[in-house]
Amino acid sequence: MRLTLTPPWLIADLGRPRRVLSFAPHNPGFRRARHILLREVRNADLPEGLDAHRWLDGQLRGIGQAQSVCMMTSRPLRHYRVSRAGPVCCVATVGLGNAERVGHRRQVPAAVETQPQPQPQPGYGTINLAILVAEGLTETAMIEALTIAAQARTLAVLEAGIMLPSGLATGTGTDCIALACDGGATGFAGLHTPLGEALGRAVHDAVLAGARDWVAAHGRIPPPTPGAA
Repeated sequence: MRLTLTPPWLIADLGRPRRVLSFAPHNPGFRRARHILLREVRNADLPEGLDAHRWLDGQLRGIGQAQSVCMMTSRPLRHYRVSRAGPVCCVATVGLGNAERVGHRRQVPAAVETQPQPQPQPGYGTINLAILVAEGLTETAMIEALTIAAQARTLAVLEAGIMLPSGLATGTGTDCIALACDGGATGFAGLHTPLGEALGRAVHDAVLAGARDWVAAHGRIPPPTPGAA
């Protein structure tokens, strides 16, 4: 995976068109793409009432990347972190001002409560993961790999110790994952497999590094109403 940081864009070049599975705001689901992009956003980019999905599509068309998968973050892209383990490379941007504990929900503005997810509001931190697996996976294995990535992300956030009224945060309200690989015969990516181990380590290490960076700047107690990058 080759990374190019040209704010407000971070572009991950996958080397060739790959199968990508994500719930990204642009081109979600199973797609075929060569690039996964992250777009840094600020208050001026997303005024109230803006159709953020349409705006993002226009931004991508403007740089010739409309066919790519793209996520958004209010975390300055210079804070991105990369970790590699075996056949897995993970790029993470980690903002925790929008932290949540699974099974609970903090009081947030109505506009955030009703918006399509995942879509960061101005100033709201989120965790984005772009993952490349250098093995050919079946679609079923890709789905399993996505769950391992989410599990590793959650563990890293727990270890970062973000305190909420309901207990330790487990993620943010707008987390997003995009996982890329070639199509192939590998049918399992669980915790008992070498691939699952490598995937978990790469994601965990990238997210924990990013979370520690965020905590060093903001502390372990987010604002009462979500709102720090």
